[in-house]
Amino acid sequence: MSYAEHNCRFSVAPMLDWTDRHYRYFARLLSRHTLLYTEMVTTGAIIHGKGDYLGYNQEEHPVALQLGGSNPQELALCARRAEELGYDEVNLNVGCPSDRVQNGRFGACLMAEPELVAESVDAMRQVVDIPVTVKTRIGIDDQDSYEFLTRFIELVSAAGCEQFTIHARKAWLSGLSPKENREIPPLDYERAYQLKRDFPHLTLALNGGIKTLEECQTHLKQMDGVMVGREAYQNPYLLAAVDREIYGCDTPVADRREVVEKMVPYVERHLARGGRVNHVTRHMLGLFNGLPGARTWRRTLSERAHLADATPALLLEAMAQVGEPLEQAQV
Repeated sequence: MSYAEHNCRFSVAPMLDWTDRHYRYFARLLSRHTLLYTEMVTTGAIIHGKGDYLGYNQEEHPVALQLGGSNPQELALCARRAEELGYDEVNLNVGCPSDRVQNGRFGACLMAEPELVAESVDAMRQVVDIPVTVKTRIGIDDQDSYEFLTRFIELVSAAGCEQFTIHARKAWLSGLSPKENREIPPLDYERAYQLKRDFPHLTLALNGGIKTLEECQTHLKQMDGVMVGREAYQNPYLLAAVDREIYGCDTPVADRREVVEKMVPYVERHLARGGRVNHVTRHMLGLFNGLPGARTWRRTLSERAHLADATPALLLEAMAQVGEPLEQAQV
């Protein structure tokens, strides 16, 4: 099975402020096979910034870097750095509709410049051997015909992009906030299905509004892969059944208690580097959703993990207040 066939099958969407290295480490304890994406990182931050924007934990593999940018040479430079650091894939963001992103001439507005996207893909492919992929919408503003979408796919795939993630909503570049752009434009799964029928040689994954693994299974009858966003963050235990339900593995489903216990030494290492407990625990608030004591778990971490004297033991203290025996919890 190729990289695309395996890793595209189920992934967690890149989400700003959410899918950082701490969330990805946590998510990997729940699913071995899920493809994890970084938050979108701009080429400017990588090239000119002082932060460690490309840092990740080796345990995160398979992990993909999502880039934001529109300068082919700068994208190529960043893609090469990503490959040198061991990333498994580089993904170009052609879906984010925020004003800040538009002002930088990247994100969803690039759908109107398929030639530039194609040039950018080609520039990256010239310098790396790892897959170069694209995440896009189905249209922007009034440019939302199927012909507009297929022309974009034709031009970009001709440049060598063989894998696309299709967010099955168009984006309004003005008048809607990024949050509204994730909710107001209607989902059009059938358009993504048609794209797969018309481009059977490409690897196409579906994104947008997917909340359950049952929905994933339905979409996988039409598409090569599914990408889940907010649900995988707010209800992270969804990931615990992915290896079994999506990949057909017979490995045991991760136990919530064991996951928390494995996170304790990770938090200890983060503190030793000067971090704080809440940098990690903020991603774990939804782990016990649906179980007695889940509200106490969330409240304990929310109210105390940010304090300067918080220690990793807070995780165990909060977990002790979850009432139901965890081994009886259902996925």
